[in-house]
Amino acid sequence: MKIAVTGGAGFIGSAFIRQLLADGSDVEVLNLDKLTYAGNLENLASIQQDPRYRLLREDICDAPAVTRALDAFDPDAVVHFAAESHVDRSILSPAASIDTNVRGTFVLLEAIRARRKGRFVHVSTDEVYGSIEPPGRADESSPLHPSSPYSASKAASDLLALSYVMTFGLDVVVTRGANTYGPYQFPEKLVPLMIANALDGRPLPVYGDGRQVRDWVHVDDHCRAIRAVLAGGRAGAIYNVSADQPVANIDLVRRIIARLGADEALIRYVTDRPGHDRRYAIASDRLRTELGWRAVHSIEEGLAATIEWYRANTAWVERVKSGSYQEYYERNYGSRTSRSGPGQPDVALA
Repeated sequence: MKIAVTGGAGFIGSAFIRQLLADGSDVEVLNLDKLTYAGNLENLASIQQDPRYRLLREDICDAPAVTRALDAFDPDAVVHFAAESHVDRSILSPAASIDTNVRGTFVLLEAIRARRKGRFVHVSTDEVYGSIEPPGRADESSPLHPSSPYSASKAASDLLALSYVMTFGLDVVVTRGANTYGPYQFPEKLVPLMIANALDGRPLPVYGDGRQVRDWVHVDDHCRAIRAVLAGGRAGAIYNVSADQPVANIDLVRRIIARLGADEALIRYVTDRPGHDRRYAIASDRLRTELGWRAVHSIEEGLAATIEWYRANTAWVERVKSGSYQEYYERNYGSRTSRSGPGQPDVALA
């Protein structure tokens, strides 16, 4: 089977490619990646010499380049990870999210429509459902209430992809995953940011009161879910991907601190993100019932293994934290006020 993967040098995309090639399956993979700040070829070092794998540096918004790449490779399926995926970046500069996530998806869909061949798996997020009041959970028929430019752009691209099923008869499937963690994640997201800062003895910036609840799924489990949908999902269907392991942000930070033997005094409560969703919660009954998927990693085991990976790969962390990441970190956190704890005086965030 020939699979084109967009954004395959990113966190989940690279894990997906490594998993595909590691199981010995009869597969060829083309990785289409623009190699922006979050695309890291070190994530694929273990398979870069594999004859079943090739990389093509292209922007998915470049329609002629995408058409040429797909025509030359002739894939049986396209798995679409490429996205501007960070909420804070979408707040600081919304244009990139709209361009990549909406226009990039449109370009891919048009290329597939012209070829009239191949399944399109559109990888999305639980953030499209917005904040869910407890004890509820969103299923695939729940209304969409995106709260940020990022989640709105993903909701738009989801609907666009699904419209190509009804209008043009394309074989499109959508996945919506919970918060994903694991090795090789760029340290702008909560788990790697807290681990990296704690290892360096730097402040741990926690938005608001830290009681926002997220459902966590290990990247390997998330990739197995996408593979199950690729193999057996129904055209036009949406599949939520959740391990049903909700944890409040501050509790997750404290677990990381405890595992590393760091000091809780590093916690800094910073001004909350605009429009910050309070609780994400999705139901994965369809994925479990139809395709037999189950999460293998518990949050306790998965988080412990992730922490140990970052501890053992500090050189990788330092390399990806250089340059443009430092500029972003200062823009996003440097100007925010912070507190050592609720009700305590504001201090400057280092």
